[in-house]
Amino acid sequence: MAVDPFRAATGLWRRSLQARVVIGTVVLSALVVTLVGWTLTRQITDGLVESRVDAAVAEAGRSSADVQSSLSAATTDFDAGEQLPSLVANVVSRGAVRGYDVVLVGPIDGAGDTSGGEFLTPGLDVRSVPAGLQAVVEEEPTGPADGAAAGSWWTFTRIRYDEDTGRESVPGVVVGSRVVLPADGGTYALYHLFPMDDEERTLGLVQRAVLTSGVLLLVLVAALSWLATRQIVSPVRLARRVAERLASGRLEERMQVRGEDDIARLAVSFNKMATNLQRQIRRLEDMSAAQRRFVSDVSHELRTPLTTVRMAGDVLHDARERFDPVTARAAELLQNELDRFELLLTDLLEISRFDAGAAVLHLEDVDLEELAQRVVRSVEPLAGARRTQVVVRRLSEPDAPPAVVEADARRIERIVRNLVVNAIDYADSSDVLVLIAANQEGSALAVRDYGVGLRPGEEVRVFNRFWRADPSRVRTSGGTGLGLSIALEDARLHGGWLQAWGTPGGGSQFRLTLPRRAGDRITRSALPLVPRDARTGRAAVR
Repeated sequence: MAVDPFRAATGLWRRSLQARVVIGTVVLSALVVTLVGWTLTRQITDGLVESRVDAAVAEAGRSSADVQSSLSAATTDFDAGEQLPSLVANVVSRGAVRGYDVVLVGPIDGAGDTSGGEFLTPGLDVRSVPAGLQAVVEEEPTGPADGAAAGSWWTFTRIRYDEDTGRESVPGVVVGSRVVLPADGGTYALYHLFPMDDEERTLGLVQRAVLTSGVLLLVLVAALSWLATRQIVSPVRLARRVAERLASGRLEERMQVRGEDDIARLAVSFNKMATNLQRQIRRLEDMSAAQRRFVSDVSHELRTPLTTVRMAGDVLHDARERFDPVTARAAELLQNELDRFELLLTDLLEISRFDAGAAVLHLEDVDLEELAQRVVRSVEPLAGARRTQVVVRRLSEPDAPPAVVEADARRIERIVRNLVVNAIDYADSSDVLVLIAANQEGSALAVRDYGVGLRPGEEVRVFNRFWRADPSRVRTSGGTGLGLSIALEDARLHGGWLQAWGTPGGGSQFRLTLPRRAGDRITRSALPLVPRDARTGRAAVR
């Protein structure tokens, strides 16, 4: 199976503190190194270019001044055709010695027209002189009357050479000025082209040095940050692994203590905490085991005397018609309390099985709607005595599956019976609704009453053992206070949910959600926990 690099990278970023620290340090260092390298390279470049431009302008100025001086010293009897070749030869020879090329254009007039020709260093391409610079030099007004140069202008360019010379183009700076030829009185444009290949090589060397130094520095920073974080992260990872082993039940695991630094003191504190937790957990386990044994032993030991008392109570109850009214009433009360006592023992034995992890399921397909109808029929006498009507409703969508789950029918019926009986007890003669729905994950059953309801926080406490919402109320159904606790354990045993909602004076709703197959994971219920009529008050079902 192909691994997605992006997911692997993001997973490493989320899981590894060391990776985040190293990557963050390298990224920040890269930004700093880039900024410093760019600033340093920029300063070196500006320095090299400025120095070269200053030298070129100065050299071009001296050359132009020497040319103009030599021309001014000459007599006007010379022919221009003789002076120009001599002038160009002298300037070219000087440029060859001092490392620059020359272009002479003219004569020119003040409007920029060139009436003469072009004289240049052999092998040089005249296009090396930018047209913009030519326009500036040739269109400037004529200089002073004595024929001195009117000034000089410069710009950057690319110096090109003819193909037959075998020389490559190089960057350079070109300086233009004007000279006057006494032989014909014409003004000529003189351009000095200074190559900057040395500066380009120097700048390339500097850039390579800065880049190499930056890369090496980043590698060094990454290695240092990795080593530094490793010294901190490794003990943290060890602590995590030890904590995971402790959580899995291996309470004897401890961290290794090395040295006397902060990490070592953390390991000592962690080991002390683990020792205390181990001592407390074992103490609680022993207490829980003793409590479970006590409940189980007491429940079993009470079976024998209860059986004897039950037999005697049955005899007295069967013969109550021959007793006087007081004795007959006492026999009936004894029979009722024996029934409640026997139910309490049964619930205690069931709780002890849950605590010991010995509860097992006998699975079969169970139709929740059919089971709910059966439970409602069985509690009709109790509902009639409390003047309460219990109604079963199936809330199904057109494409909803049947409300059939794989479950232990006895345990699910016990849950539903307990919820319905509790709803009747606390309904205050109002109606009780049993709602059933199903989705693709499983089925849900909700019991809704409109009685006293629950106060905030009681929706969790209601599942505690022997807890009652209103201790002053008399149990009419003979409950033991363990019904909802057992129902919650039964729901969890199936991999389902049992949840409660209520509001003072607005009734309550208990929702049972079961997966389609016992033990499967469920993510949502087919019924809302907060009923739709929570804001509208009582629902009329009669």
